[in-house]
Amino acid sequence: MRPILLICVAAAGLTAAETLDQVRVRMDASAKAFQSLTAKVRKVTYTAVIRDTQSESGTFTLKKVKAGDLRVRMDINQPDTKAIALSRNKYELYLPKIATVQEFDLGKYRSLVDQFLLLGFGTPSKELLKSYDMKVLSAETLDGKATTRIELVPKSASVREHLKRVEMWIPLTDGNPIQQKFFQPSGDYFLSAYTDVKINPPVREAELALSLPKGTKREFPQK
Repeated sequence: MRPILLICVAAAGLTAAETLDQVRVRMDASAKAFQSLTAKVRKVTYTAVIRDTQSESGTFTLKKVKAGDLRVRMDINQPDTKAIALSRNKYELYLPKIATVQEFDLGKYRSLVDQFLLLGFGTPSKELLKSYDMKVLSAETLDGKATTRIELVPKSASVREHLKRVEMWIPLTDGNPIQQKFFQPSGDYFLSAYTDVKINPPVREAELALSLPKGTKREFPQK
């Protein structure tokens, strides 16, 4: 075999995608040990009808309070400052420029919220397979890291009305995603990319709550 052909064959082997079973083994090992995560986050939101893309960046904190119950805190600092706290039952958005926090009751959307919260962090693959059809799409290098890109399609027709499919990039060195992309039936999508990821740092539950200055107005837009 000619040297150039040997090089091509070797390169193809290095970039070949894993099997789904290989990815699942890594995801399950990470899920078993997962308790918390902190990271820098870049969020990209695409609105199809006006072909508009918006990007935000900040910090992301997540903690598993108990099995199936994750809490999220996100602090956005670019381009505008805001903070988000999310649990299974409640979504809070703090807008410091107008000294207002907006609170949304997620009770009637709990099954959909669970679909989002359970994706990627601390959830065994067998639990994901109860709700999603999973497959490997490709091997990709993302921010200098070798990853396997996988796709998850909701099995529930009611969930697919809101969430068409999800793509996740799983690094070869870990089972937690470093990027997630959520596609909606409208053609809109939002993407979250994580860097400077720290797994299982100490996170107190109080750190997941919003820090609201005295005098902050609370609104309930659903009422």
